[in-house]
Amino acid sequence: MLRLDGLGWSVGGATIVQDVSLSVREGEFLAFIGPNGAGKTSLFNLISGLNLPTAGRIELDGAEMTDRPAHVRARRGVGRTFQTSSLWPAMTVADHVRLAAQAARGGSYRLWRRADAYTAEVAGVLERTGLGHRAGATAGELSHGEKRKLELAVLLVGEPRLMLLDEPMAGVSAEEVPALTALIRTLHREEGRTVLMVEHHMDVLLGLADRLAVMHHGRLLALDTPEAVTADPVVQQAYLGEGL
Repeated sequence: MLRLDGLGWSVGGATIVQDVSLSVREGEFLAFIGPNGAGKTSLFNLISGLNLPTAGRIELDGAEMTDRPAHVRARRGVGRTFQTSSLWPAMTVADHVRLAAQAARGGSYRLWRRADAYTAEVAGVLERTGLGHRAGATAGELSHGEKRKLELAVLLVGEPRLMLLDEPMAGVSAEEVPALTALIRTLHREEGRTVLMVEHHMDVLLGLADRLAVMHHGRLLALDTPEAVTADPVVQQAYLGEGL
């Protein structure tokens, strides 16, 4: 589904991502780990089209995507969440998803025009993400875990085939992590979505990922099964300086 070949990104003489090559199968769950500043989010920015690479190639379903902008990749099924929430605090949960549905379907962006056009679709997505009972609440009223679920709901209404999740557990309370983990597992295993995820919670990743990719100083240090990667002494030293 996705192929990266010698991908690199340099800014002002500084190399942020260097010579990353990998392939992702449809339906696979690939998790990225590595210390802060290893280039994980920068790599996601290149894959999603927020930044364009200065070296290498990106292919999606065999089609060249290297220089294509983010909205073109989104229409080809690439969806993205971010480390930091960017929701509208005064807008309701349902209206966030409705606006995303209008954007995905090419409809009007005016909430007061055809406001009921996506009611069933919005309700369905909110039920899938465990937010059906919070449809009328504003984003500012949500817990951090619920905000992460809303971000996933906004993403899902566009029916992405490839989901890039950048630290979805960041800031989420320990009590909310299991439910969010279960939701991501459902999206992958039951709905068959291909998932790339950056995360620092190793216990979460070990229960989700088919393979782990280790980034270090902008390079791909290792790519293998979770068992093989966590047992690799080179990875252990680069990631934490101790056993994973």
